[in-house]
Amino acid sequence: MADIFHEVDEEVRREQLKRLWDRYSIFLIAGAVLIVLGIAGWRGYEYYVGKKAAEAGAQFETALALVEEGKQAEAEAAFDKIAADAPEGYRVLARFRAAASLATTKQADAVKAFDALAGDSTLGPLWQDLAGVRAGMLLVDTAPLADLQKRLDPLAESGRPYRHSARELLALSAWKNNDAAAAKRYIDMIAGDAETPSGTRQRVDVLSALIAGNGKS
Repeated sequence: MADIFHEVDEEVRREQLKRLWDRYSIFLIAGAVLIVLGIAGWRGYEYYVGKKAAEAGAQFETALALVEEGKQAEAEAAFDKIAADAPEGYRVLARFRAAASLATTKQADAVKAFDALAGDSTLGPLWQDLAGVRAGMLLVDTAPLADLQKRLDPLAESGRPYRHSARELLALSAWKNNDAAAAKRYIDMIAGDAETPSGTRQRVDVLSALIAGNGKS
């Protein structure tokens, strides 16, 4: 008798499972298909991104080779293409390298290119400050101190990532523009910052010696 009841229970459970399967199987199958498609789509996206990055890397190396060969116009066109079409990281690198390449023959255009990078808020402060410092490097020998101060004083504030370079450029510009007091002020900022790199300290020590000896006053 117990076996009969057991068989009845098994039959009831099978019927219940069948009804559940008939009712929900479409959803289970659809979910499984979506999971498979999602994984396939993600793998495809990873492949696409990797392929684009590899292509951009090859294009970037080709552009650098053109610079080394002195083919400036071709290099500029190659960097411009990377900056327009490549993945984000390569776009930024291409814009910086194109600006640096311009500096060898068209300094004013290079400054404009770095200024454009410095003003591009989509890059973030790290890249923007770097572009501002690069523009300052191109102008330090020729621009009035007031121009450099307008550009670099904000970048020289505490906590800015390239403050050490900005302060050094400002000290050098002040010295070149016969403003020993301003030079000393920036040198003191450098000396008072515990995170100032040793190379920067050594260079401004030389500048301090020049100022003290009236080498430029």
